[in-house]
Amino acid sequence: MEILTNFIQILLHLDDNLKVVIQDYGAWTYLILFLIIFCETGLVVTPFFPGDSLLFVVGAFAAAGTLDIWWLLGLLSIAAVSGDSLNYWIGKYLGIRFNKKSIFFVKPEYMERTHRFYEKYGGKTIIIARFVPIIRTYAPFLAGVGKMSYWSFATYNIMGGVAWIFIFVMGGYYFGNIPFVKQNFTLFIFAIIIISLMPAAIEYLKHRSRPS
Repeated sequence: MEILTNFIQILLHLDDNLKVVIQDYGAWTYLILFLIIFCETGLVVTPFFPGDSLLFVVGAFAAAGTLDIWWLLGLLSIAAVSGDSLNYWIGKYLGIRFNKKSIFFVKPEYMERTHRFYEKYGGKTIIIARFVPIIRTYAPFLAGVGKMSYWSFATYNIMGGVAWIFIFVMGGYYFGNIPFVKQNFTLFIFAIIIISLMPAAIEYLKHRSRPS
């Protein structure tokens, strides 16, 4: 419970925490941000990393001149695309060796939720999932398990990854330093999290409401 409370505090005060990271690590901050985005998209065991909200916050810092917007857009786009690629190959490797239900470190409900997205959107799931926490971590993994053609996957991956980074970073860049937003930054971070989770929640409720 204490770990969850600490995580929520970090999530809701990303701006203050990022400010400390920049002060302590300087240019190494870019590497830290790269690794966070890479791990959230590339490792199926880290779906809880803050993606959308973090991108919005770094965009706001870039607008204030603390971080370079072009370095952020370039490095984080590479992190998002390469992370999904790694996740795809992990899924393909494990899918050959295990039945998907027996991959012990993957929560079955997350697998099922992502499967429903595939059923509804097909290959475009790779793009759409970028904007849905948790599902964006599992979508490339399941694409690998399901033996989706890598070149088809790569096309969706690049489009989705670059769009995700640009939309959220530039959103923070243009709106993060508006006085009203700055004064209510925690509320805006919370709103981003809620809005990001809404598609997955709607799909889950639709699934639960269907007759068994």
